[in-house]
Amino acid sequence: MASEPLAPQSKVMPPTENPLADAYLRVCKRCLMRGTYRTPARVEGRNRWYLYAAAAGLVRPFGFELVRRIDPKERDEGRNFTTDADTMIGSQRLDNLQACVVDVIRRNVPGDLIETGVWRGGASIFMRAVLHAYAITDRTVWLADSFQGLPKPDPERYPADAHDTLWAASALAASVDEVKANFSAYGLLDDQVRFLVGWFKDTLPTAPVDRLAVLRLDGDLYESTMDALTALYPRLSVGGYVIVDDYGAMESCRKAVDDFRADRGIDDPVERIDWTGVFWQRSR
Repeated sequence: MASEPLAPQSKVMPPTENPLADAYLRVCKRCLMRGTYRTPARVEGRNRWYLYAAAAGLVRPFGFELVRRIDPKERDEGRNFTTDADTMIGSQRLDNLQACVVDVIRRNVPGDLIETGVWRGGASIFMRAVLHAYAITDRTVWLADSFQGLPKPDPERYPADAHDTLWAASALAASVDEVKANFSAYGLLDDQVRFLVGWFKDTLPTAPVDRLAVLRLDGDLYESTMDALTALYPRLSVGGYVIVDDYGAMESCRKAVDDFRADRGIDDPVERIDWTGVFWQRSR
């Protein structure tokens, strides 16, 4: 089926009624993105700049490293990232995530926060930072991931994933120890952070999560997106948010979202965040 039309780009922006919280969260965002723009991006062999990568191999034995400067606009939009960043998403998606979490806090929408597909943990770290900034101690941030990359496609069950090769991308695998170390670096690893380690089909149906207020999906594939929605959407409170990171970038992800919404008669408007991210608020 064709993708459903999107609502106009969301005007939801982070609130400014708490200047100290906002200042802290602005710093967190820049640190997670390595977004000072003075930080160059390391050029690795897996990148498409093959000539640069080859040259990098020549200079490394002498203690040098070849780098390229990143485009600030592309970084804000989450179109590129430095190899030492903790998140791939840009400032627009982080702004939206902040707005959604703060909104459920202010309106007392019951439930925890979860990210399905966390990479190095940046977006989950940021959700925990929002809870910290607003002194919220009764909500948990859940991280669901295999912590070994994406699953191999199952084309018989999920034809939309048949030609996907992301499972072979070692750059997309971050261990649970690495993610915990990243949380610790921000002083945010505590008992309000919980990990669900394994493939979504195995962990999410029986995850000990009673209620959710924010459900952030970053699974790329049809299978991963559908598994997360099927297991977790029924636990999302009315007034809570679904955020989909890959809707614009990955056709398989977009199809899974559209199929799920059509199958369950969900007609809440899908709002655009940036070139790839979308979200909607559950109304019933």
